Amino acid sequence: GLFVTASLLASPSFAAEKDQCAVNLQTIEDAQAQIPAELSDQVADSVKQAKADHALGTKKGTDDCIGETNETIKMIKDANKGGK
Repeated sequence: GLFVTASLLASPSFAAEKDQCAVNLQTIEDAQAQIPAELSDQVADSVKQAKADHALGTKKGTDDCIGETNETIKMIKDANKGGK
């Protein structure tokens, strides 16, 4: 019984992580107009990598997607602050 409970408890957080990946990708998509031209290729590559990670459907893929998109969002924010 304990294993079943642990599995049920683990599932919602994994689903939430998958959603975080999708939310981050949407955030980047929404910020397209704010991405400086010199970063557009880098952002596009990052999004492509994140989507590939997400498509794996694994916890590692989701974690990689979140990590990749978090870095990209930070990069966009930093570029808009005038710093790197």
